[in-house]
Amino acid sequence: MDLVGIFKDKAIKPKEKTEAIAVALLGGALSVDTLIGFAGESKDAQKATCIEAIELATKQQPAIANDKVFKFVTAALADKAPRVKWESARVIGNTASLFSSQASKAIPNLLANAEHEGTVVRWSAAYALGEIIKLKTALNKDLLPAAEAICEREEKNSIKKIYLGAIKKAQK
Repeated sequence: MDLVGIFKDKAIKPKEKTEAIAVALLGGALSVDTLIGFAGESKDAQKATCIEAIELATKQQPAIANDKVFKFVTAALADKAPRVKWESARVIGNTASLFSSQASKAIPNLLANAEHEGTVVRWSAAYALGEIIKLKTALNKDLLPAAEAICEREEKNSIKKIYLGAIKKAQK
């Protein structure tokens, strides 16, 4: 798959680019390692589109993600661009069960993003943190009180609901 060509082609709409890349990932025409290499050298908009394609693909097949993907999106949580932050958090949420031993590395940036001014960044952080909480690992010792504290400060009910649902499942 020619990633440079896809991004240069103005006739292809942004969502179509994301879907085409995700289909290529799922079909094996594009490796996640190649996509991450490309995304790592791209500007924010292209990087976010690449991560969004990974998010779309991991929603259907979480196992296409590997250690490099998880490390890449964990690091991308600290990017300045909100879209990069939220797409990365969604990939982590989609793949948390596969990388539970590495989830601790993502938690500090997810907690920082849980306080972000952008609603979508906070929602995505809540989704990822909620999926990690549902794994019922030793991380919950510190993560559950942190999630409860975030709930108290969070103004959006849709975001509170994510945390509360995860906390409830973890306590069963």
